[in-house]
Amino acid sequence: MQELGRIYWTRQGLRLAYSAVLIWLAVSVMTALTAKAAPVSGAGSSVAAGVLRGMFDRVVSAAALPLVVVVVLGIAAAVVSRRDMRRRDPVRRFTRQQRREGMARANGLCELEAGFGRRCGRPAEHGDHFYPWSKGGSTSLQNFVAACARCNRAKRANIPSPGQQRRMERRRREYLPPSSSISVGERRPLS
Repeated sequence: MQELGRIYWTRQGLRLAYSAVLIWLAVSVMTALTAKAAPVSGAGSSVAAGVLRGMFDRVVSAAALPLVVVVVLGIAAAVVSRRDMRRRDPVRRFTRQQRREGMARANGLCELEAGFGRRCGRPAEHGDHFYPWSKGGSTSLQNFVAACARCNRAKRANIPSPGQQRRMERRRREYLPPSSSISVGERRPLS
């Protein structure tokens, strides 16, 4: 569970940093555009060219550092995505046996959240990867979650938060016998 939490918070941190840098870039450019230009003397077209050149130079100098940070964050995101591609399980679909066991474990009902941390309870139609397959989730019974079509579409390929994982395990305690495993989410090791 700690690994999934670390991955979730790393991705959230990258998103937040990227948004902050884009805001920084926009503010820098707007500040550079609204700054008072030094007076340029000369004839008509050379004055306009001087004003535009000065504006361009201010914008480039103001945007240089935020653009470097955007590039660094882009490279970090590409490295994270590339590692996920290397983690992908060669088998994406659950076997019939895994599907049968997972649906029986869930009593044929959706295990995902409907709201306020409670179980959805609609009939399960899909066997979904709790930790998304596209992000390195394994195709195993521990990562299997029974889902209705609506919840499966809503979840998409998002990495569940540590809170969602804890709530899922807490809900499983209610309908699974004490001897069975309630843990959810499994990531395939890096190959």
